[in-house]
Amino acid sequence: MADKSQTILVVDPDSDFLDWVRKQLETPQIKVLTASASDEAFRIYCETSPDLLITETHLQPFSGLELLVRARQRDTNAMVILTSAFGTTQTVIESMKLGAFDFIRKEGLPFNLKHVVNAALTEQEQMRSAVTFKPQLTVEQHQDSIVGQSAAMQQVFKMIGRVSHSDAPVMITGESGSGKELVARALHTYSQRSAKDFIAINCAAIPEQLLESELFGHEKGAFTGAVVQRAGRFEQCNGGTLFLDEIGDMPIAIQSKILRVLQEGEFSRVGGNETLHTDVRIVAATNKNLEQEVSKKTFREDLFYRLNVVRIQLPPLRQRVEDIRLLAEYFLQKVASKKHLPRLRLSEEAIRLMESYAWPGNVRELENTIQRATVLATSDVILPKDLPLGSVNVPLESEMADGVASVEMTKESALEFLLQTAQADPTIQLLPWLEREFTLHAMKITKGNQVRAAKLLGITRATLRKRIEIFGITKETSIS
Repeated sequence: MADKSQTILVVDPDSDFLDWVRKQLETPQIKVLTASASDEAFRIYCETSPDLLITETHLQPFSGLELLVRARQRDTNAMVILTSAFGTTQTVIESMKLGAFDFIRKEGLPFNLKHVVNAALTEQEQMRSAVTFKPQLTVEQHQDSIVGQSAAMQQVFKMIGRVSHSDAPVMITGESGSGKELVARALHTYSQRSAKDFIAINCAAIPEQLLESELFGHEKGAFTGAVVQRAGRFEQCNGGTLFLDEIGDMPIAIQSKILRVLQEGEFSRVGGNETLHTDVRIVAATNKNLEQEVSKKTFREDLFYRLNVVRIQLPPLRQRVEDIRLLAEYFLQKVASKKHLPRLRLSEEAIRLMESYAWPGNVRELENTIQRATVLATSDVILPKDLPLGSVNVPLESEMADGVASVEMTKESALEFLLQTAQADPTIQLLPWLEREFTLHAMKITKGNQVRAAKLLGITRATLRKRIEIFGITKETSIS
């Protein structure tokens, strides 16, 4: 627990329980206050502002849940743990919905109390030490623009500035989620074509039979369902910029027609004989190695050279770690602005965790992570526990029956992630925590079936029963 003096308020109608908790928790650094009724407890809470409130749910004259609500109304970051000998699934869900740090059934307190209290007090310290950053950029000023101050991104910005005045085709390469469309939009915004349309097409998302019509349009009766004449994107985008995303997935038959537009500025609608002219700047993007695709004959060599006049390589997020804090703050502003909410803050521990993560999904994954964190956070400070980093597939029921789980990440990357999480959050005692969480999760995904859960964990049913008893896992918690 923390070195500085801290105060815990414990509320329970059982005086013997209060004495037991005081003996368990009181130290020279931790003062334990007690109360037996909720109105008395709230008065003490208002007078002393304790670091942690531990309260029974069944109280008089109002419930522990109501006490939780009042404490959170007084302090949005109030740290509250609820306990009960008769906690129903509904009570557990309601308490977490209202912002409780944790809910512990009383039979589990001998095993969990000190660990959960330690975690709560440490988290309270993290929230109080969180820094409110003065925004270096605002959503209004940088809507849909590229965010970054790293040396790698500065080179990208310089390249955009150099080629934006030109009409030369540009090839943007980089991993999925690294922001290739934002670069394409910037090229258009700073070009002489900015007054005209910018149109983006994902070549991998449209079936081959529809992509040709989408790009070049079609005449009435050209195919089943073509009941009227339709202008394609090249026609609609005349004078502007057409962004062909994932061009490495474009069918070879359509590539030849794109080449004709690049060479002659001419095309025909599907089912038509009229030659149409267009003045379009093409910006293409891919996460594939097009040189390899050319050697495999899946991408036309002549089209590759036509598109690859200027190349902009976007660095992955893991190679510009210094931008992570800036991006995270920007995305927090974006969520707050969109949902009309107060902007949350990031704890230093959360920032360190994000900066140590590899971000395989790049900037898109970071934005999604921040969005999820704003939902998971129980205070106005985002902590490491609020950051759902990494992704693991939910195993199929048939796989669970055989005790086999299919995961996206390798065992090595999973271990690395767990160790990084433990390093970033000092409240996690990794091995005891893993034993409890794996036991609980195995019971949940097997819907409380002890035989299947034991098989999944690689232990005997007797050992599983012992763990269930130690950790206070009930039927309600294992199926909720």
